[in-house]
Amino acid sequence: MKKISFTLAAAGMFVMGTTTASAAMLQEEAEASKGFTQVLKEQFIQGGPAFMGIVLLCLILGLAVAIERIIYLNLATTNSTKLKQQVEDALASGGVEAAKEVCRNTKGPVASIYYQGLDRVDEGLESAEKAVVAYGGVQMGQLEKNVSWLSLFIAIAPMLGFMGTVIGMIAAFQKIAAVGNLSASLIAGDIQVALLTTVFGLITAIILQIFYNYIIAKIDSIVNDMEDSSIALIDMLAAHKK
Repeated sequence: MKKISFTLAAAGMFVMGTTTASAAMLQEEAEASKGFTQVLKEQFIQGGPAFMGIVLLCLILGLAVAIERIIYLNLATTNSTKLKQQVEDALASGGVEAAKEVCRNTKGPVASIYYQGLDRVDEGLESAEKAVVAYGGVQMGQLEKNVSWLSLFIAIAPMLGFMGTVIGMIAAFQKIAAVGNLSASLIAGDIQVALLTTVFGLITAIILQIFYNYIIAKIDSIVNDMEDSSIALIDMLAAHKK
């Protein structure tokens, strides 16, 4: 009888252990099956709406500025070599007015600079060169428009995250002082929430920094193109005046 009871007890323990292991495995599989978006959403909610909302606002506004600038810069990019050849051919065949018509039908800052220089060529090469330089500065300002806002969001997002972390740590230590007992389980949740704000602030800054570097590189490329084209235009006008 004792042998049978022992066998039944062992079998029961084996079944319970198997059930527990299966439940643990199912839980692990459920957690693993969660997508990145779902995990990110849960972590974002755990971070609290106060600072997380502000960090999210920085990300949305920064992305809006970045997308607007990228679209504008891509539209502002022109084939300056082709435009130079077209203007040169128009000057040779139809004169200044034909060259201005080519510039009017071409988008981008390089075409606008060409038009300003051609429009002042009757006043002399010096006036044309001054117009090109002055309008080049105007076009550069248009290219850099709103980029300072993007750099502001890059700087402020991690700062807000750090502030959320500091405030969360202060709350955790206040709880310790009130209870009078240093327990890891007591403050673990508060510390986790506090650190999440820093993580999301850094993620926002990294994403926006990538867009910022691309935009700055694009602006530098267009500005260099503008400078080279300005020199080429003055040379063309000098040759046309001879």
